[in-house]
Amino acid sequence: MGYRGVEGFKHDQQDLTGVLITNLGTPDAPTTPALRRYLKEFLWDPRVVEVPRPIWWCILNGIILNIRPRRSAAAYREVWTDQGSPLMLHTLAQRDALRERLQARFGENLMVECAMRYGNPSISSVIDRMQQAGVRRLLVLPLYPQYSGATTASTFDAVADDFRQRRWLPELRMINHYHDYAPYIEALATSIEAHWEVHGRPDRLLMSYHGVPKRYLLQGDPYFCECHKTSRLLAERLGLQEGEWMTTFQSRFGREEWLKPYTDETLKSLPGEGVKFVQVVCPGFSADCLETIEEIGQENREYFMEAGGERYEYIPALNADAAHINALEALVLENLGGWSAGAEIDGAKRAKLAQAQGATQ
Repeated sequence: MGYRGVEGFKHDQQDLTGVLITNLGTPDAPTTPALRRYLKEFLWDPRVVEVPRPIWWCILNGIILNIRPRRSAAAYREVWTDQGSPLMLHTLAQRDALRERLQARFGENLMVECAMRYGNPSISSVIDRMQQAGVRRLLVLPLYPQYSGATTASTFDAVADDFRQRRWLPELRMINHYHDYAPYIEALATSIEAHWEVHGRPDRLLMSYHGVPKRYLLQGDPYFCECHKTSRLLAERLGLQEGEWMTTFQSRFGREEWLKPYTDETLKSLPGEGVKFVQVVCPGFSADCLETIEEIGQENREYFMEAGGERYEYIPALNADAAHINALEALVLENLGGWSAGAEIDGAKRAKLAQAQGATQ
């Protein structure tokens, strides 16, 4: 087996520190073929669907990929912009804002990039570009505040799979979660308070997180607990009392039981309990995407209003808001501790030693 070297490598190349932010991913276009490619990669990940591979292969290829891509493409067309996918646009804006902040501190010695776990740009392609640029220390920040095997661990799998093929591995650090990180809680609270100043406070604030099968919790995944801790800290920061807020879980599919209470079922029931005005925020989503814009902003609004609700509002994700970038910057700086953003190796001396052994570059 041959290992991948660094294309165009020169022994006198300056060593850089890299920060790679990642998110789930998005199809290349809101079309059935593009969704089929994307869903095939996403749903085949054993971290996402923990079903024996032979059985799941038959279900995925025989049923799901023949039905779901068309439906998902229609949903994506509802949120697609002239510039492309909302998730991609927000992630690029987050990358650019974080890059500006960090390079103001460290200059060109620090490289900031973004990648998607599924779809493009892939984690492997971006790591390859960073290594070619000279990144020898890599900090990976998956933009999932709450850890789950289906998200954060899957990102690690992708990084590890890439590293298995490389000759020269960078030093690696990875931020597993930041669900209780004070600047992140503050960014969420500031966003909600800004919404309240304009629109007023609701009868009930729903904090909706992406769901996972309940058995993941029973098998030790901390996601459920971390979501509830985020909600509790946020409610405390906002001064909310019992009955003014609750945690729910959205986006389930399949027949097995997922984490409860379900967001859609909750919204259908609240008007009957006298709750006529709700606001929904999604503290597990770092950027607006299909699941927030279409599922929460449109589909769940219809459930609530049809059940007798009178007023429904979705509070947008943090995206590239300044308070969010403040939190991400602080998180990155803490996790870069002990790493110099400049070159620790004298490239000229390294090149001289290599040339003594016959190297030409």
